[in-house]
Amino acid sequence: MRATIGAWLLLGLGLGLAPAAGTAAQAQGTPPPPVRYEVAFPDPAHHLARVTATWRGVPAGPLRVQMSRSSPGRYALHEFAKNVFDVQAVDGAGRALAVTRSDPYGWSVAGHDGTVRVTYSLYGDRGDGTYAQIDATHAHLNMPATLMWATGYDAAPVEVGFAPADPSWKIATQLIAVPGAPHRYRARDLQYLMDSPVELSDHMVREWKIGDQTMRIAAHHPGSAAQMDQLATQVQKLVPQHAALFGEWPRFDGGSYTFIADYVPQISGDGMEHRNSTIVTTPTPLGGDNAAQLGTISHEFIHAWNVERMRPAELEPFDFSRANATPSLWLAEGFTSYYGPLMLRRAGLSDVDAFLAEMSEQYDGILRSPARAFAGPQEASIRAPLADAATSIDPVAPQARISYYPYGAVVGMLLDLSIRQRFPTLTLDDYMRHLWRTFGRTETPYRPDDLRRALAQVTGDAAFADAFFARSIAGHELPDAAPLLAQAGLVARPANPGRAWIGAPKASAIAGGVVLAAAPAVGSPLYAAGADKGDRPVLLGDAAIATAADWEAALARLTPGARVPVRFVQRGRERQAVLTVATDPAVAIVRMETAGQTPTAAQRAFRERWLGR
Repeated sequence: MRATIGAWLLLGLGLGLAPAAGTAAQAQGTPPPPVRYEVAFPDPAHHLARVTATWRGVPAGPLRVQMSRSSPGRYALHEFAKNVFDVQAVDGAGRALAVTRSDPYGWSVAGHDGTVRVTYSLYGDRGDGTYAQIDATHAHLNMPATLMWATGYDAAPVEVGFAPADPSWKIATQLIAVPGAPHRYRARDLQYLMDSPVELSDHMVREWKIGDQTMRIAAHHPGSAAQMDQLATQVQKLVPQHAALFGEWPRFDGGSYTFIADYVPQISGDGMEHRNSTIVTTPTPLGGDNAAQLGTISHEFIHAWNVERMRPAELEPFDFSRANATPSLWLAEGFTSYYGPLMLRRAGLSDVDAFLAEMSEQYDGILRSPARAFAGPQEASIRAPLADAATSIDPVAPQARISYYPYGAVVGMLLDLSIRQRFPTLTLDDYMRHLWRTFGRTETPYRPDDLRRALAQVTGDAAFADAFFARSIAGHELPDAAPLLAQAGLVARPANPGRAWIGAPKASAIAGGVVLAAAPAVGSPLYAAGADKGDRPVLLGDAAIATAADWEAALARLTPGARVPVRFVQRGRERQAVLTVATDPAVAIVRMETAGQTPTAAQRAFRERWLGR
């Protein structure tokens, strides 16, 4: 997921922070003095960095410096200040300055001579697209999690110097290298800096050309050069499909695009797009078909068009001081989740069944989600700050928990099939290319109604566009999948025909028995019986439950239609009920051939046009 921000003629970023007081140079209409950062790693084994930031031309009065509370591509709050400590400041003459903690997110520095140099320690041990991870093998830095910024210096050019902890470490980033100055980089302004992750490690690099632009992969991994070559070959085969989807390549700032990858055991699985780079992290090593890596790479590279340059207006400008939200993530992220696996299929890096398996999982989850009754894709998008890697102590109601990723992916697939059915010469690709030409190529932010009008323009049918958006974007009604899938010789059928189901979660062992590890599925027989997460089952059918194995065995003996007693202890009180066992409602999308049917030549041809290479 995953986005940058926008201020834009040059970048896809815009720090939505109104400068409270500009520098003296800004007041005179001249370029502000550069902001300089120095990042060192005095104790990588304990995940520590020491950062120094220098601001010059500071007007009289306190300078406010702070850590970000949100990050490009994430919509929830992350409170990066929590990992900053030992904050000190001096002026241009080296005199110590008073540092006041004005709020949880920032500090004020007063009494300076026009120069403020702040030094602080940073702890980081979460390796993904949002945070920072520092250890003896690498420094994986997301800038909002790493660098302070100062009010009034949004437009100041930036220079960053790194002191690698190991002489073998190289640097991978979309920042611009300073000629003749090893380990030093520039950004035009704070916004581009905050959108530019950095990986310092002994990584492998592979490069190739697309026209006059350079593509590269920089991968930190413990495997062989041959495995790296294989991944690079696969990506070279994949990414032209993305350009074909949108009709052209983006113009990358600096003439290059970098996939920055960590495939190491201590990393957390994630992907995060940026304007001219992508972070890909997974503990899964290179090897085999690289499915885990390629799926993330395919998704994130679509964002070079969809989100990085073709952006929702609500994210313009992006505000690092608060949560950011837009009602259009169903397209920005959801359609990307549809096209990610589709690009793999079109590149010949997966087969039809692999694509259908991925879409089946998303379709089944959305089809059966209890939250869909209360939220369409727009509503699910708006809820992103409450769901997108947001953390909380209290549990979230299942009726309020639905992800715009699979929701948008399912809507995208069904819209694609609806367009192909109703307008035989058109596809969803035509819609995406129209959006790119209208909003992405010109970097003109769009609003929700722009998306509806664009569908009307592409199809020439405003009634179709209006109805689709009313029912399936603002509303929560999914198009009827059966006739749409049938065009391609596909069917949606029970995933586990004949299997008994009561909506039961796994059980976890506790002293003296087991407890339900999660809440039963909403609307399931066990849910109707009143059971909930943390309850201790003691009887199911005629079987006493004392262990997790007892619970699994009792579930395995159930048959659809049977009426069986259940007894459980809920918060100190024993409860019992009789439930009727259902048939597993899970749905899978499969080829007719798999279902024992024979598709027609027309259905096969449709499938090939849609899913073929």
